[in-house]
Amino acid sequence: MADVAKLAGVSGQTVSRVVNGNDRVTSETRLRVEAAMQQLGYRANIAARALATGRFGTIGVVTFNLSAVLNVRIVEAVVTGAQARGYSVSVAIVDGPTEKEVRAAVRGLTDRAVDGVIVVEARVLDTPHLRLPEEVPLVIADSRAAHKHPTFGMDEAAGARAAVDHLLGLGHATVHHVAGPAGSNPAQRRRAAWQRQLKRSGRAVPPPVAGDWSPRSGYEAALRLLADDDATAVFAANDQMAVGVLRAAAELGRRVPDDLSVVGFDDLDFAPYLTPPLTTVRQDLETVGRRCVEHLIARVEGPPGAASAQPSSRFVRPELIVRGSTAPPP
Repeated sequence: MADVAKLAGVSGQTVSRVVNGNDRVTSETRLRVEAAMQQLGYRANIAARALATGRFGTIGVVTFNLSAVLNVRIVEAVVTGAQARGYSVSVAIVDGPTEKEVRAAVRGLTDRAVDGVIVVEARVLDTPHLRLPEEVPLVIADSRAAHKHPTFGMDEAAGARAAVDHLLGLGHATVHHVAGPAGSNPAQRRRAAWQRQLKRSGRAVPPPVAGDWSPRSGYEAALRLLADDDATAVFAANDQMAVGVLRAAAELGRRVPDDLSVVGFDDLDFAPYLTPPLTTVRQDLETVGRRCVEHLIARVEGPPGAASAQPSSRFVRPELIVRGSTAPPP
């Protein structure tokens, strides 16, 4: 750093400001320092910087299932948001949401020198006596508020209510539901909101049929639901199962949307290209990931206790995207 300062004709402090992205440097000086750094092949010593600042410039992420599309989208948003702020990301994937595995993953990240940790889909944090390492800030990407840590997630109940209200508003007498697996928290929240909204509207609540998120399970569930000729509207707990519903309807001669309306959840990339295009609930998971990063970095870079309180606006409201798979009942 002293060599760079000498070649650029500035102080060591100015070089430090350029290296750390400090705004208190003129553009002309910054260019001169960067040219000197490039000429000398200078690279910042991360260990030395950590000793001086107390920060490592790295965010840890713990996730349970990186094959799940929604988890991938949140992790991608975290990586993008962290890189935009000059942070790198270290990811730890655990096989299951057990206390032992999550503690080991968080401990492993802190041992690798991270400034804070984001936990994605934190089902394990419902464990009453779970004790996570307290030496780094922790933020949760999840759809529940029952955490002692700051939490950001989608308002899944609002999304399910929007789907039900849309179908009832079209004139359907009630809404059948292809639910997700019983052990899934997102599935439970969507199912509970569907049920509450039907009851609140004074409508009959048909027995839901559970799938496993796959198109095949949606297809098999729909074969059972559509055995009832009075079923004119189906809300599927995700888009993949909605695809199965569309297939079953076609095989049974139920035209969509003339005879049957179908709504999905997630708005995955294929949803607009189905026949007909799928009405669905869009989850803005990129905003969830970005807010997790922003809040975590505020805690890391701020004074002790800064941004430590639960944020007042934790949840991102999803958006109902109306396409060609819904219409008034026949």
